[in-house]
Amino acid sequence: MEHIGTRLNRSINKARQTERGELMKYFRARLNPSRAGEGLPEITMSRMGKIIEQIPTKDLYYLKSVCDRSKHFSKKFWWELNPEKYENGTTIGKQSKKFDRY
Repeated sequence: MEHIGTRLNRSINKARQTERGELMKYFRARLNPSRAGEGLPEITMSRMGKIIEQIPTKDLYYLKSVCDRSKHFSKKFWWELNPEKYENGTTIGKQSKKFDRY
């Protein structure tokens, strides 16, 4: 006879995986159309998993609500993930490389 805890842990883990998976699908569905318009490749499920792997599920719900309220979903998503990378709405690294050539 097996312990009841072994079955409970499995059901809890499956529910958590499905929850994160649904959020990953949602973010991909909202981000990929704008990426296609800019000529960038689509974000795959594995890439999305890597991007949000360190973010707790409750924070993903917050990220979803903030991005839904913003005017530009994609811009807000990337800003919220790494605001230090941007300065005054533009990418810091892109401008410095552009002017280093001259």
